[in-house]
Amino acid sequence: MFRQALTTSSRVISTSSGTIAPRFVLRSQFSPVPLSSLRSTSSPRIRWYGNQADPAEKKDGEEAATPEAEAKESTDANAPSTVEAELKKKLEAKEKEVIDWKDKYLRSVADFRNLQDRTQREVKAARDFAIQRFAKDLVESIDNLDRALTMGQEKMKVEEGKEPNADLNNFYEGVKMTESGMLQTLSRHGLDRFDPEGEKFNPNEHEATFMTPMPGKEENTVFHVQQKGYKLNGRVLRAAKVGVVKSQ
Repeated sequence: MFRQALTTSSRVISTSSGTIAPRFVLRSQFSPVPLSSLRSTSSPRIRWYGNQADPAEKKDGEEAATPEAEAKESTDANAPSTVEAELKKKLEAKEKEVIDWKDKYLRSVADFRNLQDRTQREVKAARDFAIQRFAKDLVESIDNLDRALTMGQEKMKVEEGKEPNADLNNFYEGVKMTESGMLQTLSRHGLDRFDPEGEKFNPNEHEATFMTPMPGKEENTVFHVQQKGYKLNGRVLRAAKVGVVKSQ
């Protein structure tokens, strides 16, 4: 009965571990079992696999990846130069734009300053010569006073044996004071009278009405003033009408 149970258990073991020990030899109860067979049957060979690749495979992979790595490195090396070139182009474009805007700014400032100067000159001229038309009409009245004084001097000449006319002298002095006061008032507003007798003829200020030779006088000199001239703030308002010495 014991032998029968041993036989049955050995059959179960042989069927369950057929892949491990296909050749299982039945032995009797009292037969010794060698240690090598027990070791071979009880402990199968197990191969452990790790994550580390085989050195040969790793070397082949590295050699295969070397051209790709070199291409990537060359691309990465060329990338900064390309970016730098683009930045340089953008910088040059911005510099040109800055120069253009600076030139436009300077031109605008110059135009504005010229406009200011021109406006100031126009305002000053308008202020200085605002009374030009009025002054032209006024000088005719002053000429009449001057003519009256000239005639008064001739009438005031006392003949021998006659007393001077006191009323005529008083009238003459009054007209003279009126003319002097009027000239002073006009002078405060920029209107001045000038008498060019004895001066060189100046076509910008004088108007020659006649020319005649005069012994003892220099040629092209004003020897007679027919009508005195006037200036308004340095500008000739009316030229003086004069007689000029002509060469013989």
